[in-house]
Amino acid sequence: MKRRNRVSSSSGKMVANDVRVRSWNIAMGDDNSIRTLKEFYIPDYILVPGAKIDSVSHIPACPVIVFINGKSGGQLGGELLVTYSSLLNKNQVFDLELKAPDKVLHQLYATLEKFKYRGDNFAAEIQKRLRIIVAGGDGTASWLLGVISDLELPQPPPVATVPLGTGNNLPFAFGWGKKNPATDRPSVASFLNQVKDAKEMKIDSWHIVMRMRAPKEGSCDPIAPLELPHAMHAFNRVSSTDKLNLEGYHTYRGGFWNYFSMGMDAQVSYAFHSERKLHPEKFKNQLYNQRTYLKLGCKQGWFCASLFQHSRNIAQLTKVKIMKKQGQWEDLHIPHSIRSIVCLNLPSFSGGLNPWGKPNRKKSIYRDLTLPFVDDGLFEVVGFRDAWHGLALIAPNGHGTRLAQASRIRFKFHKATADCTFMRIDGEPWKQPLPLDDDKVVVEISHHGQVSMLATPSCRSKSVHDLSSHTVDSEEDSSDEESSENSEERRKFGAADTFKYND
Repeated sequence: MKRRNRVSSSSGKMVANDVRVRSWNIAMGDDNSIRTLKEFYIPDYILVPGAKIDSVSHIPACPVIVFINGKSGGQLGGELLVTYSSLLNKNQVFDLELKAPDKVLHQLYATLEKFKYRGDNFAAEIQKRLRIIVAGGDGTASWLLGVISDLELPQPPPVATVPLGTGNNLPFAFGWGKKNPATDRPSVASFLNQVKDAKEMKIDSWHIVMRMRAPKEGSCDPIAPLELPHAMHAFNRVSSTDKLNLEGYHTYRGGFWNYFSMGMDAQVSYAFHSERKLHPEKFKNQLYNQRTYLKLGCKQGWFCASLFQHSRNIAQLTKVKIMKKQGQWEDLHIPHSIRSIVCLNLPSFSGGLNPWGKPNRKKSIYRDLTLPFVDDGLFEVVGFRDAWHGLALIAPNGHGTRLAQASRIRFKFHKATADCTFMRIDGEPWKQPLPLDDDKVVVEISHHGQVSMLATPSCRSKSVHDLSSHTVDSEEDSSDEESSENSEERRKFGAADTFKYND
């Protein structure tokens, strides 16, 4: 009887396992289903505090945590949430509308460290191999990169980006494409395999500090909290205990990885975002979004500057200083025709165009202009006169007006004919008040370490350590060109309270 019960029990387990296998096959679509899932799967005892500890025999090659902006890409964000949750452990997949990424990662790494301390080799391998997937627009991707930088995690995970926005410059720069993705299971499974095979690539991080005098009357912030981008972190100015804080001033801090821009391009972007907030039901198609963006560019005067009185060139608004060598500031001349200025870290802007291009050998020698690298501690400063000037980027060897390459830049805004300008960080714009009297608004950008991205073989970004990237074009460009700090200041990006992992 006992032997019969054992056989019966064993048969029951085999049947249960067979059912489980068939259910995975149905979910994955039969193509290496079990093997594929195992390479990305993280068990609950790692993800859910207090969950029963499982004994695991297979260490996944590419354990992933997935963050999805459910509102991005029209309905696509919600569809991706469903698909990823059906293919992976649902506790590996997070809707950014419901779960803040800093809370998720802080809890995950605290759990991993706890199990590593107990001698759990599986937890140690998960931490070592972990990769992050973030699906959303450029602003969403920048938000995640800022959180990872702030948390100062042991073995920070590299990040892969799913293009789910309008411009999708960050995904495009690393070979993930710029078109909104398919959301069916085979397509998502294929993307997961690309993440597994992707190479890690370091890119520079840039810290931004923005300071303006507080209003003499009232206690309101000069910028509406919901106007600030995620990259300025939790919509808060720095706390009173922060060393950046100055009496009588509002000080904000944040970071970017692709670009900071100011002027007409940011103004058009702001108009687009404002329109989308008012009528979100209309912005569910990427092609429609891009057409609307073009129409707003015409309406805002980006194509016909002389017809719009509110358009101002950059030189009317601000004085600019740059730092090429450590500790040596110098004035940067901005031609009066320039109405938009971009500080660019990656070779992808405005839907995948490269404003810097490839300086030819002659200009590299006489103007000290080099090829753009994403990890050389320098960003490229490019100017545009109008949208027609921007269209030059479509031509072979086309580029904007190359102004400088620098490791630091400082904008000082003074009383001008305009009461505001527009700024943008990695796709997220805001309306920036300008001084009405003798006060100044100061924006300063400086280097702040590096983060790890995941890149496919079709990656457009170039590393300074890749010798094959150092060739300089001998051909002429297609268009003419016009011609001691506190380390605490750059310790973190976030203005809000953030978690710092203690050893």
